[in-house]
Amino acid sequence: MLLAIDTSAGTSVALVDDAPDAISGLRPLAVVAERFSPDTRRHAEIIGTFIRECLDDAGISVTAITGVAVGMGPGPFTGLRVGIAAARAFAWGAGIPLLPVVSHDAIALEWFLRAENAGVELIVVTDARRKEVYWSTYSGLDPSGVPVRSAGPALVRPEELVDTVPTLSTFHRLDVATVSGSSIGILAATISATDREFAGDDALYLRAPDVTVSAGPKRVS
Repeated sequence: MLLAIDTSAGTSVALVDDAPDAISGLRPLAVVAERFSPDTRRHAEIIGTFIRECLDDAGISVTAITGVAVGMGPGPFTGLRVGIAAARAFAWGAGIPLLPVVSHDAIALEWFLRAENAGVELIVVTDARRKEVYWSTYSGLDPSGVPVRSAGPALVRPEELVDTVPTLSTFHRLDVATVSGSSIGILAATISATDREFAGDDALYLRAPDVTVSAGPKRVS
């Protein structure tokens, strides 16, 4: 059972059952419980409650969780770090693996799993605030069922996207306001089952923090 968390856009927590079937040995993924809030300001206040409620809904204890999948962004600094910190703390406390994935990849996987979208190139666009957007392009799924990201994630002003991606008109554009925890968990389970590499440990903020460390002592006049 995977606990999946994403706070790149709102707050989403889910439990995904990735246990192999006893007879076939296959992993028929199932979303057991999920909680979501579109609020982009209350991540820290609600994420612990969401985790507890998902465990209660599923009727399982912490010991039943075998891994923690977490969306690493792209996303704004304030919200994204809450989910990553919560996932790291849960994984460390439970002594289980942390499974980091790119949030845009999870969005793409959910989209490509619909049969009618096979063979269509996709561009995922999410709100980065400050009059900017995050974007990633995809050419489909690889033989393992993992999205093939052809470019991004990157940050740009909306009006500059067409210049940044000259072939923009050839892609199906998917503007997304939310990232579901279930898609994060399903992507992590797919990567794990096929021995693919997970995302890196660094969050994808894609912009410098507002506060920086001073290069030296402040001069007093």
